[in-house]
Amino acid sequence: MSSTVGKVIRCKAAVAWEAGKPLVIEQVEVAPPQAMEVRVKILITALCHTDVYFWEAKGQTPVFPRIFGHEAAGIVESVGKGVTELKPGDHVLPVFTGECKECRHCKSEESNMCDLLRINTDRGVMLNDGKSRFSINGKPIYHFVGTSTFSEYTVVHVGCLAKINPAAPLDKVCILSCGISTGLGATLNVAKPPKGSSVAIFGLGAVGLAAAEGARIAGASRIIGVDLNPNRFHQAKKFGVTEFVNPKDYDKPVQEVLAEMTGGGVDRSVECTGSINAMISAFECVHDGWGVAVLVGVPNKDDAFKTHPMNFLNEKTLKGTFFGNYKPRTDLPNVVEMYMRKELELEKFITHEVCLSEINKAFELMLQGDSLRCIIRMDA
Repeated sequence: MSSTVGKVIRCKAAVAWEAGKPLVIEQVEVAPPQAMEVRVKILITALCHTDVYFWEAKGQTPVFPRIFGHEAAGIVESVGKGVTELKPGDHVLPVFTGECKECRHCKSEESNMCDLLRINTDRGVMLNDGKSRFSINGKPIYHFVGTSTFSEYTVVHVGCLAKINPAAPLDKVCILSCGISTGLGATLNVAKPPKGSSVAIFGLGAVGLAAAEGARIAGASRIIGVDLNPNRFHQAKKFGVTEFVNPKDYDKPVQEVLAEMTGGGVDRSVECTGSINAMISAFECVHDGWGVAVLVGVPNKDDAFKTHPMNFLNEKTLKGTFFGNYKPRTDLPNVVEMYMRKELELEKFITHEVCLSEINKAFELMLQGDSLRCIIRMDA
């Protein structure tokens, strides 16, 4: 790798030239890292629904041409000035949010919402100089959430890279850099279900199943999956879900159904859909006195959460979470170790695999609802 240090690298990348149009495999130029930046050789990446959402660009600021991708694993190729925690050859997970270790949030044990490196979906350039490190024939190609992993090489701020155990299989742990950690942490770090408790999971997509996996690890005795799609129920059994509720099967609010099933309400609930009605149901279905509901899904901008204040006075607790309350650099290496100790199962989340040249197939599978996680190999 040393022969490329300080030089522009030419490599393949999947470029989104326009919103909703198929990605194109292009030869791109990747500039060397500047101060506090790291250039990473991406070996494995994965497709997350967030990539698809911003590629469609139906409700956000369109930033194109762009290189998407934010769930990945790779090896450090070179580091910029001021980078001391990483060196060439280190195995890393790029993360869409960061940890500068200097701001009030990073110094707080209660927050992971870094002032400097918190997710910014509109920014397509690096913080250092406001420019992109990607180009084609001198024309800039924009970054996505500071990671842009649909490229054989990418440049990332050092605060958005988690150094991990080099023995960990990158084609498995790559999925920990976004959705799986978000759901897992929502349960383990925020809901914190006691052993033997009951947990309701709203939404059985990848994030919801990761929340269920967290409930399984915590020792919950009842894990109730709530989803409008009954086709998801069979798959959810692999993640510890013991019972299923489809709100469409009842003529009363699902929170009442859950309360009847559990003698007054579940001990914990985790909402992973982004539906405002599901959020309200997730809160109102927890038991009074000790019930805790955790919101994970991102609502529409005009949504308003409405519930009677007596729910709070009856000692039900409502919490929210961002990236499962994990600090990327501090905590993600420990999540990788959970997998290495066989406490956390990742293989069951990976439903498909393609090579970079087939990346549009991964988008098709996601849009059809057939994929939890499709991993994309760079070397195929």
